[in-house]
Amino acid sequence: MTRFAHDQFAKEYLEELLAPFGEVKAPRRVAGEVREIDVWFAPNTPTNSPPEALGLLGRLAATPALFEPFRNAATIIDIFNCLLKLLIVWGEFQREANRNKQQLLQESLPRLWILSPTASPSLLEGLGAKIDLDNWGEGIYFLPEYFRTAIVAIHRLPRTKDTLWIRLLGRGRVQEEAIDEIKALPPTNTIRLNALKLLTNLKANLQTNQQLDNEEQNLVMKLSPLYVQWREETLREGEQQGMRLMVESMLEVKFGAIDEALSQIVEPLSQLPAKESTQLILQLSREGLLAQFGR
Repeated sequence: MTRFAHDQFAKEYLEELLAPFGEVKAPRRVAGEVREIDVWFAPNTPTNSPPEALGLLGRLAATPALFEPFRNAATIIDIFNCLLKLLIVWGEFQREANRNKQQLLQESLPRLWILSPTASPSLLEGLGAKIDLDNWGEGIYFLPEYFRTAIVAIHRLPRTKDTLWIRLLGRGRVQEEAIDEIKALPPTNTIRLNALKLLTNLKANLQTNQQLDNEEQNLVMKLSPLYVQWREETLREGEQQGMRLMVESMLEVKFGAIDEALSQIVEPLSQLPAKESTQLILQLSREGLLAQFGR
């Protein structure tokens, strides 16, 4: 039951963070024996640079890819199953290319990113997985080139802002440190708010189970203050959005359609108490408002 909660969190988390940048399916069913890819991602514009806000996760999502997150360390059988799903997807791409009478280039095939909390040296050695320090840094181990696959050993990722959104999928101390770092981000960080929401969902799902191990009990305690923080920030965001709508409506009533100049003063007016912003809009002329609140 608890493994399902963690698996569900990982899928929803990756889907939430990647959705603004492309097509996400979590899960995606593949042909043959019933198998599902945990998270399938295809960027909207593959030629664009990956979103910097997502750091390392953005780099992984720069091209079409399968994401397979694991709560427990991925075993060799787990990795073989992931590779089988990758090969099935490659077969779909090949059949599509054949139908369109096109040549399928190897570099256009999707990649596979296996996100594992840990990975033993013997497992990595047996798979021929090698680190690429110059281009990717610590913690990412690439299988031989033609497999287009890498194992992300989350416990070996450096503790940097760039790796934050992947370290949240780790375990124990690694995950707890990532939670602390997310809490410390400024409220204006939209990814932070989404992460807080999903973490509170994870806490609720874990609390429905009475057989939590020590690590999960510690995680629940770590997540408990997040619910209050997320709820307060969500309420503030809703209130602020309501103020912006009220200011826009009053400006439209007084001046007609809001042009570019008026649109620049909506935000500063919405930061004022409702009574004060209402009085200013009613009392001041267009020129007066622009002079006081325009850039």
